[in-house]
Amino acid sequence: MDVQLRILRFDPERDDLAHWEEYAVPAEPSDRVLDLLHHVKWYQDGTLTFRRSCAHGVCGSDAMLINGRNRLACEYLVKDAGRAISVEPVPGSQVIKDLLVDLEGFWDKYRSVMPYLVNDEVPEDGKERRQSPDERERFDDTSKCILCGACTTACPSFWANPDYVGPAAIVNAHRFIFDSRDHATEERLEIMADADGVWRCRTIFNCVEACPRGINITRAIMEVTRQIEIRRP
Repeated sequence: MDVQLRILRFDPERDDLAHWEEYAVPAEPSDRVLDLLHHVKWYQDGTLTFRRSCAHGVCGSDAMLINGRNRLACEYLVKDAGRAISVEPVPGSQVIKDLLVDLEGFWDKYRSVMPYLVNDEVPEDGKERRQSPDERERFDDTSKCILCGACTTACPSFWANPDYVGPAAIVNAHRFIFDSRDHATEERLEIMADADGVWRCRTIFNCVEACPRGINITRAIMEVTRQIEIRRP
């Protein structure tokens, strides 16, 4: 069967405004939207630009607005998308070309929350920092983040204020705030307590719907918020 694929195109060297272009692409129900984009680039229009890497839902590179919702192109199947599919760059970010957006601000915010283990103590046995299963389970949900940016770029609070640290950064702060081995909880909570930190969240739940890993992002944000409130004098 053929799928009608509509792609929002923009080339800064030629276009003043983004515009839609349509392609008839042969597809099977089990094909992914990424396969359709590959077909267009390889056989119909080599100028099409988009980001992808592993193509298996692990790297998070190919987050796009597909049929009006942020998704991973490598996971969304034709049988679920239908025979008329629209693909746009994720919202709220500057478009570099076609489906490729500038994520430098996203990565800056991610780095700002100290997304790494902080612990200078040497374990007694000199080998490992042990955790109980319950301690590991405490942050299991937020450890699933693949940094695709789908949650942040689906967030109206981020659209309204690009300085908002965003759901993805908060998720990764949560992952270490609740890690029993980490010693930088207070520093991260101070970062999260900023005016552009967790207080910008309006619990709209767009982030939860957009997350391809099924992370309960709003719950994680509320848990970080609660920790800030508990520690207030």
